[in-house]
This record gives sequence, structure tokens and C-alpha cells, in this order.
Amino acid sequence: MRVGSVSRVLIALAVIAGAEGLGLIGYALYDVVQAIRFGATGPAEVSNGPALFIQILIFLVFGVGLLLIARGWLRAQRWSRSPFVLAQLIALPVGFPLAQNSTEPERAVGAVVLILALAGGVLALTPQVSRAIAASDSTAD
Repeated sequence: MRVGSVSRVLIALAVIAGAEGLGLIGYALYDVVQAIRFGATGPAEVSNGPALFIQILIFLVFGVGLLLIARGWLRAQRWSRSPFVLAQLIALPVGFPLAQNSTEPERAVGAVVLILALAGGVLALTPQVSRAIAASDSTAD
């Protein structure tokens, strides 16, 4: 099924990539606020200024990257699939320990990360996605 010129499956993938991207950017901004309020705290690996800066930068870069992937899905661009699937594979080992956490907020975030990563990874590899991209390629000629 198509909505306008984009199939629903590509819209769903764009929504997943966009949600993940906004989540990562939001977390980076949360880290900035926490650093301003409390300074660099936490495990030794991220309790110094340079490490915290790099962590924030990584979350921002990955978040912006996922937003670009979402845009690529909406434009039915073939290149969107590989980095998106890779991002979902990276999200799985991040979401699993969070979902096992003893506190509710972390457990809920972990569950959302796992659900989005599993749904997005499976959906990106379906034949419907290949057909939607191929249909877009053929209309672009």
C-alpha cells in the first residue's frame, strides 16, 4: 500500500529511524544538562570532561545519522537499508541490559529500544521494502 508516493512500509521505517534519532539526540541533550547541573559524574570512563564530551558527540552524531536515514527511507533511497540495519544490530545489546534493569525507567527505555530495534530490523529486510525501493527506482528513471 502506498501513501502519496511513499509506501507505508517505508513510512514505518522512517518513523522508527526518526524516533531512534530523536531519542539519541534527546539523551545527548540530557547529558549536557546533567553535566551543567552536576559536573562530570559516573563511572571513571565518563567522569571527566573530554570523555563526557566524546560521549555527547557520539550520541549526537548517531542521532543525526538516524534522522538522515529516516529522510532516506521517506525518499525510498536504497542506501538507507544498510546503515539502518546496522543501527538496529547495535541497539539490541544496548536495549537488552536496560530491559533487565531493576529500576522502572531504565527497564521501560530498554523495552522500547528492543521493540524498535527488533521491529525495524525485521521490517527493513522484508520483500515489501525491496519492492518499494525498486518501484521508486523505476519511477525515477
